[in-house]
Formats: sequence, structure tokens, C-alpha cells
Amino acid sequence: MKALSINYEEMEWTETSGYPTGTKIKLLREEGGARTFLLKLPPGFDMEAHAHINSEQHLVLSGEYESEGQKFRKGTYRFIPSRMNHGPFTSKNGAEILVIWEPEK
Repeated sequence: MKALSINYEEMEWTETSGYPTGTKIKLLREEGGARTFLLKLPPGFDMEAHAHINSEQHLVLSGEYESEGQKFRKGTYRFIPSRMNHGPFTSKNGAEILVIWEPEK
């Protein structure tokens, strides 16, 4: 692992694959199966339930999304263990989320 320091506000939002149209990403770190990124959900975001081989962490920076009958608003932290089904996800007005994927040990 190496030290890393970046200013995400100086980065451009880019299109991302594997997410609904209009979803944007700023990839902050990708190393050894770990991934840290900002995800910008567009208004009307709708994504089916799924699972990952990595654990997943969310920190909602702005807006909100709904999943499993709960609303996750600005300031909410969420941890999802690896292989756990989560979703579906919707966001009426959009959201920005810090997402961290950690590989299984």
C-alpha cells in the first residue's frame, strides 16, 4: 500500500459502467481489489438488488437514496458485508456517496 493524497474537487465526473445511465464516478483509489470512489446518482436513479465479493461502505455526502425500505440521508454511514444481497436502490432527487469496497481477507 502506498500513500495517496488528491483533491477530488479538482477531478472531473466521468461516466461509469455497471450503473444506470447518468450515474457518474470519481475514482479515488484502486489497489489490490480495494476501490474507493465518489458516486453521483442522478435524479430518478433505479438499480436492482445485487451482491459483491467485497464488503461495501457508503457515506452519503449529499442527497439521499432508498434501499430495503429505508432512506439513507446526508451524513448516513452504512456497512454492507461481502456477499450480502442489497438493494434495490432508488433516488428520487439524486445523491453523492463515498463508496469503499474492501476485498475479503
